[in-house]
Amino acid sequence: MATMPEQRPIGVFGGTFDPIHHGHLRLAQEALENLDLAQVRWIPAGRPPHRAEPRATPQQRLQMVRLAVQDNPAFAVDGAEVASADPSYTVLTLERLRRECGPAQPLVLLTGADAFAGLPTWHRWQDILALAHVAVVYRPGFSIDPAALPGELAREFQARRCSPRELQAAPAGGIATFPMTPLAIAATQIRQLLAAGRSPRYLLPEAVIAYIQAQQLYLSTPSN
Repeated sequence: MATMPEQRPIGVFGGTFDPIHHGHLRLAQEALENLDLAQVRWIPAGRPPHRAEPRATPQQRLQMVRLAVQDNPAFAVDGAEVASADPSYTVLTLERLRRECGPAQPLVLLTGADAFAGLPTWHRWQDILALAHVAVVYRPGFSIDPAALPGELAREFQARRCSPRELQAAPAGGIATFPMTPLAIAATQIRQLLAAGRSPRYLLPEAVIAYIQAQQLYLSTPSN
C-alpha cells in the first residue's frame, strides 16, 4: 500500500531570550526528540510588540542564543527578526520561513501552554495555523484542557489536534501536544539574581554567563 511522502518537520522557537537559559534549551531538546524534528530554528525577537523592551539589546540577545546552542548541530539560529526594523510578529516570520523552505516542508511553531491559550490575541493568529503546525508543551500531569481555552481557540484545538507523528504528513495546520521535564527557571529570576550580585550558575550555560559578565548586563533592576 502506497504511503504519502513525509518530511521531518523544522521546529520554530521564538522568544526574547533575555537571557536564554536551560529551561529554553531543554524545551527545544525535548521537542526535537518528541516531535522527531529535523532541526530547531531559534529566532530571537528583535522588537516584540506585546511586551516591554527587553533589558539586553537585540544584538546581545542574539549573541547569547548563538553561544548557548553552538554545540548542538540540531539547533540553528535565525537572526532575521533582530536585523529587521519591523515589529517581530510571528505570522510574518512564518511567512518568510514558508517562502524560504517551500510549500511542502512541515514547520512546527513551539509554544508553551500559557502562550498558546493567548493565541487569539496574536496578530493574524488564524493565519499562523495555515502556515505551520503548533506544538504545545505542558508540564507532566497538566495536559491541555480545551474547556479552559477561549471558545474559538478551543474549537480549533479540537478540530486540529493530532499526534506528533502526524506533523510529518502535512506542511501545516495541526496542533500537537507533548510533556516536558519541569524546570522552574525564569529569565526574570536570572535577571534578579544578577542585579543582586548573586551567581546564576547552573541556570544557564557558562558561555552565556561569561558573555553577560563581559557585557555587564542586568547589573541593576529597572528604575520603572
